[in-house]
Amino acid sequence: MRTLPPGILPTVPIDRSSDKPLYRQLYEGYRDAIVERRLSAGQRLPSTRSLAAELRISRIPVLNAFEQLLAEGYVESRAGAGTSVASSLPDVLPRRIRPSASASASGSPADQAARGRRIVARRSAGLLEEQPGPWFAGSEAFRCPATPLDKFPIKVWASLVARHSRKFDASQLHYQDPMGLPALRETVAQYLRTSRAVRCDASQVMVVSGSQQALDLTARVLLDANSPVWVEDPGYWGARHALQMAGGRLVAVPVDEEGLDVEAGIARCPRPRAVYVTPSHQLPLGMTMSASRRLRLLDWARHRGVWIIEDDYDGEYRYGNLPIASLQGLDRDSRVIYIGTFTKSLFPSIRLGYIVVPPDLVPAFVAVRRAMDMFSPLFIQAVLADFIRDGHFDRHLRRTRLLCRERRGALVAALDRELGSVLQVVGDQAGMFLTTVFRNGHRDRDIASRAAEQGVRAFPLSALYMGRARLQGLVLGYGAFQAAEIDEGVRRLRTILDGVSPH
Repeated sequence: MRTLPPGILPTVPIDRSSDKPLYRQLYEGYRDAIVERRLSAGQRLPSTRSLAAELRISRIPVLNAFEQLLAEGYVESRAGAGTSVASSLPDVLPRRIRPSASASASGSPADQAARGRRIVARRSAGLLEEQPGPWFAGSEAFRCPATPLDKFPIKVWASLVARHSRKFDASQLHYQDPMGLPALRETVAQYLRTSRAVRCDASQVMVVSGSQQALDLTARVLLDANSPVWVEDPGYWGARHALQMAGGRLVAVPVDEEGLDVEAGIARCPRPRAVYVTPSHQLPLGMTMSASRRLRLLDWARHRGVWIIEDDYDGEYRYGNLPIASLQGLDRDSRVIYIGTFTKSLFPSIRLGYIVVPPDLVPAFVAVRRAMDMFSPLFIQAVLADFIRDGHFDRHLRRTRLLCRERRGALVAALDRELGSVLQVVGDQAGMFLTTVFRNGHRDRDIASRAAEQGVRAFPLSALYMGRARLQGLVLGYGAFQAAEIDEGVRRLRTILDGVSPH
């Protein structure tokens, strides 16, 4: 390997117009020269005084750069001998390997753990998507989820944030309980017992960073590699991701007008490790699991020792009657792990949700949580606890329930007026979205892609099936959009559909 002789040093360019500090430019220049072997082990560097004079800069940035190089072990300094490239660095520069044409963009499968290879294989086979598609990218109508952010009480929230900022003390700087802030856990437990008929106390409530982390954490606790898991088909793609990432083997179980078809699931896989279900508002078809199905599922799970993961992502939003009581509230054998979130009822960036954990599983959930991220940020938990305790959360839910009901009505009316002969509305009695099914042969992915090009975000129903889609349609969020936006979005959809012939 050719290196420069002792008296000649590589030029380190200095850009005086750059926002990058001079010391950082010098540090990075010499570090790169050492790593790339343009400076060899033992080669002397100029004195800080002479280098500063040569570059016509202050000596201070030169001193700072050399101190950083010394601290990181790239150079060494001895009294009377000056500063030189560290002799302990390897003699051979690691060879850069050009990726082969056949290598995966995420790395060679041979260099990954077995779980990593499975993930790469599933993504290559189209079973895992980095994003659901262009219909998920923007914020225009009818993107899902569609939280009514325009009516969030920002001033109230800001006042609570200010209050907690003023009384912030040093004790809140320490590591905290992985289960979450006690005040918030107690408040959530009381709320769930009252409004969702959940059987729990604060010792079972774990505060997490949204329902997606709740699913990931739950999957890590419950599943071994290749553990079979029932999932609704069609169903929530984010749950499928979390379960697969934990090594679960997904078993697609159909849904009908009563929700998850328990008997079909037993026929397909009689001994799963767990069942993932959205009983209060099935995602995406919108039905509520019937009482007979709920009791059958709980009875079967008790006899088979199966865990049930109940995702109650938007159970507060129901318009025909009172919110449906939770499946967990019917459970007398502690087989249900109940998941809820504030990202739908408040705002997505709050990144707070919760898990109601069966008592026997609490130690396992705590152990896994410690290995993941320790705990959720304490400050925002304290603000949320006051927001709920002071009655703001309940008032917000009442206001947004009425608002979402109005916006749902506007969307149903617009669809009936503009596209009644093309689309049939299903599952519009709850939540912040509704699903439509094509009455003819339109392909929903094609329509959704064309709509995205026109600034309309309609989620294709077929993307939520694991295998062959029985239905083609569009999932349309409405909670975040005013009547004028809804009308305009439906008009654009009509224009798109008018220009596409059914298959």
